[in-house]
Order: sequence, then C-alpha cells, then structure tokens
Amino acid sequence: MPFGYYFDYTYIVLIPALIFALYAQAKVNSTFKKYSKFENSRGFTGAEVARRILDANGLFNVQIVHIKGNLTDNYNPSNQTLSLSDSTFNSTSVAAIGVAAHECGHAVQHSVGYAPLRLRMGLVSITPIGSKAGFILLLVGLIFSNSTLALIGLALYSLIALFQAVTLPVEFDASKRALETLRADCLLEDDELPYAKKVLSAAAMTYVAALVSAIAEIFRLLLIIGNSRRRN
Repeated sequence: MPFGYYFDYTYIVLIPALIFALYAQAKVNSTFKKYSKFENSRGFTGAEVARRILDANGLFNVQIVHIKGNLTDNYNPSNQTLSLSDSTFNSTSVAAIGVAAHECGHAVQHSVGYAPLRLRMGLVSITPIGSKAGFILLLVGLIFSNSTLALIGLALYSLIALFQAVTLPVEFDASKRALETLRADCLLEDDELPYAKKVLSAAAMTYVAALVSAIAEIFRLLLIIGNSRRRN
C-alpha cells in the first residue's frame, strides 16, 4: 500500500502550534536563567517578598511552603497555600522576586473574588472529566460514522481550550498586580522592575502557547470529522 495511506495529514495543523510551544518554553527558561543572575538590591528572598505582599493584603492565613523543582511555583486556592520552588524560595534574584510576586497576585485575586479566577476554579474539576468523556464520544462517533455524536464529543473535549482561554486573563492580571505591588511597595528598584517584567512576560507566553495548541488540536479533530462525513 502507498505510504500516503498511513499518513494523517491533519497532524500538519499541529506543527506551528508545537513550534510556538517549544519556543515559548525555551524563552521562559532562558529569560528566567538570565535574570536569575541579577540579585535585587534590597537582598529580599522570594519567600520574604511573598510574605510581605501577603501580609500587606491581610492574607496572614496564606501559608508559604517550599517545594522541589524549577519554576513549579503555584498558588492553591483550595487550601490557601502558596508554594515556591527551589529556584524561587531562597533566591534573591530579580527573576525569583517577580515569580513570587506573581503567585501572590493569584492569592490576592482569590481574596477579592476575581471573576476569571472563580470561573477557572469551577472549570478545574469538570474539564478533565468532560474532555475525557468527550474524546470517548468523539472516537465512538468516528468509528460508527455518527458525525453528530462526534461533534458532541468534540464540544466536550473543547473544555480544554475554554480552560486555557480563561487562564489567560487570570495570569495576565496576576502579573499586573505583581509589578504594581513591587513598584508601589518599593520591593524592587526602578531599574530592576523591567527585568521582572521580562520574566513574567516570557512566562505568560507559555499560557498563550497552551491555548494555541488546544485550538489547533480542535481544528485538527474538526478536519477528521469532516473527512469522515465525506467518506460516508
């Protein structure tokens, strides 16, 4: 049989998204590494800055913990815990300060009831279930040449893209809050703030890449459904 019989051309759709995702990940790693060499003039560690920001916002109940890894920092609204990684917790670099402040931005969002964060929290539990069930329905629909069932499955699978879309304003707003706080509370000098901004901008690009990848996959699956309908 000819090679073309085995080749799924729809994967071509994913190539630009894959390249963008790889670039975004490389960019955030290289940017963080670059500005990790610049120590903040006040000598604050990431954990110290996080504590100052949280306390300044009345978030004394938010616990700061040290976790393993590099750039695995996160804020968990379910138990109100801010986790800082090896590359952030004890680091005095401008990059670490920016990341710590960003995670604090999520804690502040949670405390003020920031709508996009509340929506994302609601999607956290249903997205994995819906997307898995959707993929199964999509597969069954394709196997039995039922385009309606396949489209329903794709709609559920698309919850992944919805989650990524909702994530964007949450991340952008957290970075905005972080930079405003670092400036207003004089936690970084004026000449250090642009470095922190570059780190956070590079990190934001990875979330854009995740959304682009999700949309590309949905478009690919639409092509597969369309091809299936034409064959039948």
